[in-house]
Amino acid sequence: MEGSSLTASPAFGELEQHRRELTAYCYRMLGSPFEAEDAVQDTLIRAWRSIDRFEGRSALRSWLYRIATNVCLDMLNGRERRARPMDLGPSVEPIESNLNTLPEVTWIEPIPETSIAPDGDPENVALSRETIRLAFVAALQHLPPRQRAVLILCEVLRWKAAEVAELLDTSVASVNSALQRARATLDQADVVSAGSTKPLSVADRDLLARYVEAFQEYDMEKLTALIHKDATQSMPPYDMWLRGRDDIFDWWMGPGIGCKGSRVIPTMAANGSPAFGQYKPSETGSGYDPWALQVLEIDDGGIAELTFFLGTETLFPLFGLPPRLEA
Repeated sequence: MEGSSLTASPAFGELEQHRRELTAYCYRMLGSPFEAEDAVQDTLIRAWRSIDRFEGRSALRSWLYRIATNVCLDMLNGRERRARPMDLGPSVEPIESNLNTLPEVTWIEPIPETSIAPDGDPENVALSRETIRLAFVAALQHLPPRQRAVLILCEVLRWKAAEVAELLDTSVASVNSALQRARATLDQADVVSAGSTKPLSVADRDLLARYVEAFQEYDMEKLTALIHKDATQSMPPYDMWLRGRDDIFDWWMGPGIGCKGSRVIPTMAANGSPAFGQYKPSETGSGYDPWALQVLEIDDGGIAELTFFLGTETLFPLFGLPPRLEA
């Protein structure tokens, strides 16, 4: 069944109205925008194929969430959790020998905020931003899949325990028990986002503009005034992560010196945080090649966390970034 024939149907168009919120839900469950997209497409196709059996005893939205939950649980069956480098161990020295990949680890991937941001009530928008931050999504991955679904449905989407119990074909007592265990696990994980969930202020935007200028100049003195002393940096898919501005700069001026002369251009927000495409000078001597999607966390007037996602082949198209920059 081709996508074009599906979207031509009025009934499928009604299902499509729920795509954005289903994408946000599946992303929180799966930690990958690409898997979330696959899960939502599978959900909508399953719903379309069985629409004649929809009895209307529950709202269409609830029925779609039931299907999406089952799709996500199937995808998560037997799979290791996604992670961020800081979930796997302590920070390390900024030396090249610590730059390793772990083939058995699947990393958390960023998602454009435009793919998942809700419209309307500012309180709902703020909650959405808080619960889509990279650190929160990583924290969710510590939970068994069904507990993950319960926590997202109850605490993020604010469903009642009875509604979640009906969706998962279980009892209210089981839902409340799973929610209690999920909260305890997250408390033990102690994963907290470094940045603020508030919309960017004029001062924040000025900070980012000065960061782009200083990074492109590779001016460590200017960058010192912009990056917190205790900031962190990671570079998935490498497991190495750094804590402290001094270590970050030692890396940038040492093994990471190839970033000198880079061009940095803004793109849409990632997981509620400002994001930029970084392009390094091409080894051909002409133009700039894609290097990383930089996602920055701002806190208390400075940059508190820098994540350099190196999977540009998939992430740059997702964020609408050009494949390379000419000289």
